[in-house]
Amino acid sequence: MSDTMPPMNADNRLPRDAQSILELAARSMFELFASASEGMMLVDRQARVVWINDQYRRFLPALGFEREEDFVGHPVSSVVQNTQMHQVLATGKPILIDLLSNKAGTFVVSRIPLRDDAGEVIGVLGIVLFDHPETTLQPLIAKFARLEQDLNEARRELASQRRSKYTFASFVGSSGAAQEVKRQARRAALSASPVLLLGETGTGKELLAHAIHAASPRAGRAFVSVNMAAVPEALLEAEFFGVAPGAYTGADKKGRDGKFKLADGGTLFLDELGDMPMAVQVKLLRALQEGEIEPLGSNKLIRFDVRVVAATSRDLQQMVNNGQFREDLYYRLNVLPIRVPPLRERQGDLALLVETLCEDIAARNGSAHLELEPAALGLLAAQPWRGNIRELRNVLEQLALRTDTPQISPAQVDLVLRESGRERVDPSSAPSAVPLGNNTPVLPSPSFCDQRPLPEQIAELERRAIAAALLRTGGNRAAAARLLGISRASLYDKLKDMSEVRTNA
Repeated sequence: MSDTMPPMNADNRLPRDAQSILELAARSMFELFASASEGMMLVDRQARVVWINDQYRRFLPALGFEREEDFVGHPVSSVVQNTQMHQVLATGKPILIDLLSNKAGTFVVSRIPLRDDAGEVIGVLGIVLFDHPETTLQPLIAKFARLEQDLNEARRELASQRRSKYTFASFVGSSGAAQEVKRQARRAALSASPVLLLGETGTGKELLAHAIHAASPRAGRAFVSVNMAAVPEALLEAEFFGVAPGAYTGADKKGRDGKFKLADGGTLFLDELGDMPMAVQVKLLRALQEGEIEPLGSNKLIRFDVRVVAATSRDLQQMVNNGQFREDLYYRLNVLPIRVPPLRERQGDLALLVETLCEDIAARNGSAHLELEPAALGLLAAQPWRGNIRELRNVLEQLALRTDTPQISPAQVDLVLRESGRERVDPSSAPSAVPLGNNTPVLPSPSFCDQRPLPEQIAELERRAIAAALLRTGGNRAAAARLLGISRASLYDKLKDMSEVRTNA
């Protein structure tokens, strides 16, 4: 049996020269596939194999046939496992690219229906394009795998951006002020009522918002934030409520979901609430009251279920009094207010904050961990930190980038503070005792001409060393004991003695 093209009927509606061209084109295409492919077969309208070419014959032994007569003339489904030729016969639709696996191996195949002059399917042409796709198509498979990996990574990244980044463990501090904030925030996490975080910039309000979400029953759903100061007023409404498909010229044809829709079932964080324009305040209040939104360009109301956490560094009560913030919205959001104290009110946490921030900076930059000398730490503790923890981090980052050694001296800290133009406070003019979380004071340096008895001076030096160690470790007594090279029990005894001395004084 030869590989010549099976007889075809020309379309008699065409002129004679066009018929000749059509027959020539069909024959040329057939011969091209016959020579370039790994094998071809033809089945009739009863799904019986009526023809195979020379290339296909080499598959017969692997399929379990010694003679061509045992293959040709039989139903294709009985001689070729997993074939889809009968499906093409039934539907009349081609299957241009498919993977076929059977006893002979795995192949990339095409199946093309053949029609008569009336358009009826009279058979199917099967073409084996490749017989080793794992090697022949390796570049294509590798590219597809890379694209699929990139898509999965993009999906994971998007999902991670919608989850909370911090927990209450991320809010560093053991001082009374820090513990009180975390206590209030934990209680707020168990409620569904709005939370209003109040405090100066850089105190950690956004971190607490994440932590409240992470500790709430909504932790498994999305955490979505909107920064009022970062979004232009003209776009805030679309940012909140979304845009219907084709709502206006240039709008996405598919539309765009707003933050309320994205946060459905989770938490919506409104940062810099005091910067919200009055016009948007009205629509936000209505959405919160009704529990539904209407995307721009749509007349369809969409229900939502979000828990709102808002934050501001501005005095909202004064803004209400001045007519700059709606009173009804203020009372709607000011249900569970939490004041986040500035750093100057939680000085006992400074040593622990410095340690934590230095660890993070070292991890991010791949640099050595900064080690601040006690006097350098004391200089930092004396500053007012109007930018709070964000400002403290900035100073530490500058120190990490501008020093060649991880050991930081007071002179290096002083240089960074002066050159950055910050309001610098000399430790000598600061209060002589900085309260720690355990109420142990950092005592002033003793005079070099002190004429007191030696045991008193040694006792004071010991108290200073213990206080400095507790400051360095953020009040962690076990860590302070290790730093001092004494047992924890010894440290407890000395602290007890120090307490008794203060009581009797």
